Amino acid sequence: MLQNLPGIEVLFVAGFGPISQNTESSSEFYVQVLGLPLKPMEGNGDYLLSEESMLKGVKHFAVWPLSQAANSCFGADQWPTEYPIPQGWIEYEVQDLASATRILSEKGYRLLVANRMEPWGQTVTRLLSPEGLLTGLTITPWLRG
Repeated sequence: MLQNLPGIEVLFVAGFGPISQNTESSSEFYVQVLGLPLKPMEGNGDYLLSEESMLKGVKHFAVWPLSQAANSCFGADQWPTEYPIPQGWIEYEVQDLASATRILSEKGYRLLVANRMEPWGQTVTRLLSPEGLLTGLTITPWLRG
């Protein structure tokens, strides 16, 4: 049974994957060597993703280019030197993002993005975990069906 802090109710892992500094070598490893059913996202060929039905065990798996992760968190294509470069990302779907964001902030976590609506319709709060994993708490409407 999950033990949640009041106000942070994780529903499921919404997505997971590595953050790539070299899309070509990542594509070779994940697609050619491991044979994962990844394809370029329409309009964003460097972001390699699986469809939910194609890779069992995760709602969304994708190789996320570091420049795009940096842009999503900081609005720039370069990851800031004052933060460790994340090697991967994970997103947790939560019941109440505003509450979860407030609690994380109150506990002293440094939020990179707070309650932001992304262009693709997901609302997210992002921070780095103690291990340097780019962690998101999300509301992802199309995964809740």
